[in-house]
Amino acid sequence: MTLPRILVVDDEPQIQRFLKPALSAAGYEVIEAATGAQALKALATQAPDLVILDLGLPDMDGKEVIASLRGWSQVPVLILSARDRESEKIAALDLGADDYVEKPFGIGELTARIRTALRHRARSEAVPSLIETDGLCIDPVRRLVTRNGETLHLTPKEYDLLLLLARHAGRVVTHRTLLTSVWGLAHGEDLHYLRVFIGQLRQKIERDATRPQIVRTEPGVGYRLWVDG
Repeated sequence: MTLPRILVVDDEPQIQRFLKPALSAAGYEVIEAATGAQALKALATQAPDLVILDLGLPDMDGKEVIASLRGWSQVPVLILSARDRESEKIAALDLGADDYVEKPFGIGELTARIRTALRHRARSEAVPSLIETDGLCIDPVRRLVTRNGETLHLTPKEYDLLLLLARHAGRVVTHRTLLTSVWGLAHGEDLHYLRVFIGQLRQKIERDATRPQIVRTEPGVGYRLWVDG
């Protein structure tokens, strides 16, 4: 059995010394890079299944690595960084990162995010006809949404919003991505507009809209559709 291969891109030796044995024990093959240039070379030659990427690299910003990579690969990228500014997270996610974890971090949280990203990649490659979570079923072919077999009546915009989140299930989707994809470029900054529609959508799809379990808020960044398993 071939182990999933993870490329860890970080110039802090202590992070590499901690992550390699921890991820190996969790069942992953680990390869390492300390610079953006080394990372791009490893991506091209060693075909990792997932990348853990620090934004603060000695030769280039990690966002440059994402931008370069997304020109030719859709490998999942998980940001691991001490930068806690929302603008940094949003910029990395908008460039194509799949998720982020802030330093300091726990290995349990990190491996959970890795599993989610790898599952999302598998689902994307399989192109599922149905998306199911917490009793909710989304059928993109029939444009039908049901909960426990009962049809839910969504407006066209509510459906488009839910489908976009579902197609990126398990990943953070930024406010700007949601707004421009569903309403167009002119609405890229209309956060109040988005919050209203998210509230309406939760009223229809959640068991308890005051404690949402399906569409979860990533404060200051965007939303994530939670998937079972």
